[in-house]
Amino acid sequence: MADFATALALVLVIEGLLYAMFPAAMQRMMRIALEAPPTTLRNGGLAAAIIGFVIVWLIRA
Repeated sequence: MADFATALALVLVIEGLLYAMFPAAMQRMMRIALEAPPTTLRNGGLAAAIIGFVIVWLIRA
């Protein structure tokens, strides 16, 4: 459970830094996401989840 909490905290740190450092770019990305079809967002999210899982698996192996 501590690993999960650490991972979640790291996600918040990275996202927070992106919003703090590049607010205009983040707004543009949100507009693009709002205009993208749900299928594209779903496929991108699934791809990111799979890549993340593989990275964690490789690190832990």
